[in-house]
Amino acid sequence: MVKHFFSKAEKGDDEAIEENGHDILVATCALLVEIARIDQTFTQDEMAAILAILKEKYGLSTEHADALIAEAEKQLEESVDLWQFARLINENYSNEEKMEIIETLWRVVYVDGKMDQYEQYLMNKMKNLLRISHDQLIDAKLKVKYSNQQQKNG
Repeated sequence: MVKHFFSKAEKGDDEAIEENGHDILVATCALLVEIARIDQTFTQDEMAAILAILKEKYGLSTEHADALIAEAEKQLEESVDLWQFARLINENYSNEEKMEIIETLWRVVYVDGKMDQYEQYLMNKMKNLLRISHDQLIDAKLKVKYSNQQQKNG
């Protein structure tokens, strides 16, 4: 009976960890979707970039990535602001991991090669919500722009 209790408790812990990991992934995806649609246009190129990020960084299949985006969009519709997503990320990710998220956000911003005022506003908001410095925000931006430049030049 004791073994059964502990094996059940351990399984519950694993499920809680898995669920928390899923929630964090939804939160991260919600930020990616929000930066893509902040300018009122969610283009196919932006969708493709988000799918590529989810596949590369998180090892998701196309089906799982599509489902995650759909869930993130639903969560965004139900939320009042982005704080709930940022809180989950702040509680569970290191500064280095948060910087990776910022870089992926910049990747989505620069899919079309430019940043508009709405994207700039949201990136500055993300800086505050994810508790990173202005210098870190700019370093990530320059890293992404440099990488994009390198890809264009071959």
